[in-house]
Amino acid sequence: MGIKLAPSILAADITKLGDEVRRVEEAGAEWLHLDMMDGHFVPNLSFSPQVVKALRPQSKMFFDVHLMLSEPEKYIDAFAKAGADLITIHLESAEDRDGVLALAEQIHSHKIPAGISIKPKTPVEDLTGLLSAFELVLVMSVEPGFGGQSYIPETTEKIAKLKELINQENPEILIEVDGGITADNIALPVSAGADVLVAGSSVFGAKNPADAIAVLRQNATKGR
Repeated sequence: MGIKLAPSILAADITKLGDEVRRVEEAGAEWLHLDMMDGHFVPNLSFSPQVVKALRPQSKMFFDVHLMLSEPEKYIDAFAKAGADLITIHLESAEDRDGVLALAEQIHSHKIPAGISIKPKTPVEDLTGLLSAFELVLVMSVEPGFGGQSYIPETTEKIAKLKELINQENPEILIEVDGGITADNIALPVSAGADVLVAGSSVFGAKNPADAIAVLRQNATKGR
């Protein structure tokens, strides 16, 4: 598949969320990244399943739901029923490996793909033996919880290591990168193997999202 851009609604104007989503869809975005935070797993609060349900009729984009929650098992069913096309949980949110696999099974029970995410300080090696249970790995390139942070440079090498592990365990899995992605640095994660790039402020903060997306795409291809 080609590079996919997933604007994050954390950077959208919350007072007119429906309009903002339609604006980036018309600008050419294929995915919409929806961060769900509980104020416990990460130090911030964001959206609920009701927001996903309200936005679902407004857009045909692929809804990429990222659960930054301490107990994701309590909410997976609700987000799936609300209209998520993919649900990503955090490796760090499960007590053990069996717990991780149980979360993947719960997501798959809704006939949608499952993703697994790791924070910046979590080694790629911690995913060893788990990748066959997922369709996507989300690498956080900033500390999760707040938008507008800068891309952590060491993430590029981390993505490359992940790509090696993926080639061994599950070559079909996608790599998504979230945090600090701009037109100036988007080629870095792509060069290491990223397939999906989350861009918040770079898209929602642009005066012309279509132009912003076009530049992001053009610069991303330089990494391939």
